[in-house]
Amino acid sequence: MNIQQIRNALLVIHYAGKKVVIDPMLGEKGSFPTFQNTPRQDLRNPIVDLPVPVNDILEDVDAIIVTHLHEDHWDKGAVNYIPKATTLFSQNEEDAKVLEGQGFTNVEVLEDVTLFHDITLRKTDGRHGYDDDIVEAMGSVMGVVFSHPDEPTLYIAGDTVYYDGVERVIEQAEPDIIVVNSGANIIGDSYLLMLKEDVYKVHQKAPQATIIASHMEAVNHWTLSRKDLKAYAQELGFDHKLLVPDDGEAYTLD
Repeated sequence: MNIQQIRNALLVIHYAGKKVVIDPMLGEKGSFPTFQNTPRQDLRNPIVDLPVPVNDILEDVDAIIVTHLHEDHWDKGAVNYIPKATTLFSQNEEDAKVLEGQGFTNVEVLEDVTLFHDITLRKTDGRHGYDDDIVEAMGSVMGVVFSHPDEPTLYIAGDTVYYDGVERVIEQAEPDIIVVNSGANIIGDSYLLMLKEDVYKVHQKAPQATIIASHMEAVNHWTLSRKDLKAYAQELGFDHKLLVPDDGEAYTLD
């Protein structure tokens, strides 16, 4: 398996002979507005450039998984650049109808268990914040577990904080690799994604797993830097199990 961090939650995954793209935010730097009531109000999003050309991301792609339709996961760049016949997996019928309304002709709703060629995809729940009112405002989100007899089990947690739903996935799937969205992004005084303490809880729950930190330093409302997360992991002694990739960095994991 090879996994490449592109930008924000955008990943390119080569798994069991298939190329899968997660959450394509493909627009140019500054192509959509700042998130309101957040830090860095002077910056438009994304706040960094793509590290690789869009064509490289989309070349020979077998499927795209859209965990939800927030603009930092699915933007106008995605709508414009992705060929309309590409296989898209959405979290629910509501999102599927939006994607179809944008002209995409091969949209599937990811079920609790979906077989994609010989890869098993399991949809997982997420909680996009700690506070109930924020969770309601953010709407539903999903993660996904990839499994295949010849590959490590991969859990893409998606836009979620650490909560009992994440614990259940780890207990049931026993993932070898876990990707967490860990920028501690914030609206007002409410956090939307995992804090550094949450990343440590993931490690404690799955000490055997390699954790990859994604969704960092790409949109204006991040509060946890790569540098600080690395330092925290080193301080608590789990840095040997944590990868904090720069944009464009890739890993081959067995």
